Amino acid sequence: MIRPALMSLAPCLAFCLALPVLALSATAETRVPQSQAEIALGFAPLVKEASPAVVNIYAKVVRQVQQRRRSPFMNDPFFDDFFRGFAKPQPRVENSLGSGVILSADGIVVSNYHVVGSATEIRVVTADRREYNARVILGDKASDLAILQLENAGEQPYLQLRNSDEVEVGELALAIGNPFGVGQTVSSGIISGLARTGMGAGAGFGYYIQTDAPINPGNSGGALIDVNGDLIGINTRILSRSGGSNGIGFAIPANLVKQFVEQARTGAEEFQRPWAGMAGQPVDADLAASMGMDLPEGMVISDLHRASPFAKAGFQVGDVITHVDGEVVNSPSEMVFRMSVSGLGGTAGITRLRGAERTVVEVPMITAPDQPPADPVQLDERAALPGLTVAQINPQVIARLGLPLSAEGVVVTDPGPYAGNGGLQRGDQLLAVNGQRIGSTGDVQAILSDSGRWVRLELNRRGQRVALRFRL
Repeated sequence: MIRPALMSLAPCLAFCLALPVLALSATAETRVPQSQAEIALGFAPLVKEASPAVVNIYAKVVRQVQQRRRSPFMNDPFFDDFFRGFAKPQPRVENSLGSGVILSADGIVVSNYHVVGSATEIRVVTADRREYNARVILGDKASDLAILQLENAGEQPYLQLRNSDEVEVGELALAIGNPFGVGQTVSSGIISGLARTGMGAGAGFGYYIQTDAPINPGNSGGALIDVNGDLIGINTRILSRSGGSNGIGFAIPANLVKQFVEQARTGAEEFQRPWAGMAGQPVDADLAASMGMDLPEGMVISDLHRASPFAKAGFQVGDVITHVDGEVVNSPSEMVFRMSVSGLGGTAGITRLRGAERTVVEVPMITAPDQPPADPVQLDERAALPGLTVAQINPQVIARLGLPLSAEGVVVTDPGPYAGNGGLQRGDQLLAVNGQRIGSTGDVQAILSDSGRWVRLELNRRGQRVALRFRL
């Protein structure tokens, strides 16, 4: 376990910021530097203790790419259809470079999903140049986190996780990683913002700590540590037009990392976050005025699924949620983050504002129920659209595919190779096949197992009605 000397930070603070007295933590000694030697030390002892737990990651991805021969007819829409799908897939090797942080003596490493999530081969190099093979044991694209296990790791140095809810704007922080592939480097700055949302990819679950410590390409997955050497976040992205650091970097909070590690150790195949079964929007000034609120705060519920644990706990459309377990919530992204940090199996104290009444309601933290059963069906080679996979819509399917809470009926979970080339997409809701209304996955299988020369699909795609035709 890494525990750097606390006194090492005070010289740099006084020298760089000219602050006469600083309280580093509840247990740290508060004093000014006592000698020129202490001033010269700067962050060196802290970095020496923390950097062995930060690793470089080299990931290899092999993708099958469809290589199509050039011909005089390749841009002709008529002839082009005849040769679609006949090209031989060719492997293409892509390499990615990033960083990671060791979180346990037995070689548990955390990094970003975009660094290792699709990797077929992962090589981890420690600060002392030892190399290990590694495998992803849990990853989540939406949160951009991945947990790796080093193979034959032995005993490793590691960083402690800090409660990231205790982090304050203005705290000093160090970013450690491998920017631009030049080797392990360290940059310093402060925590410049908290609860930054809307910066993420995937399903928009981004919720970040902001820092002005320079973070550049290759720093992804590296450590953001505090003055005690504890991990407060995993560096993940920058806000930049040039591709380099402009002093606005973002880190995934350590509290979410902790949940990932715990689930990875239980053998979870995918990250499970509690299901709210609701939709909402931030309360801005205009909305607050219309609701008779003194100040804008919280998130107002705009929709509730009938199976939502919030609905069963008495919440209604129009209620405002202001806190989860005492922590402020002002947007759907913050709500998802706070529930994820709470974890599954228990309850969370949800502060509800209804009119002038503010109450705390205990809500069970559960996964989306698989009821009624999804009853997935995959069509075989004898069917009209081989490889097409459909499922009955239920809360679990809604959560996995990001469907509207009001969605019902049958949804495409995998279009298969033929229908996919023809424009069918994952998440399309099937309304009718060959003019016959679809009510269950069995209907799809029955109709497409006995079809003529044409297949006609009527779909609901993100609220838009779409019609597709396939010639068999």
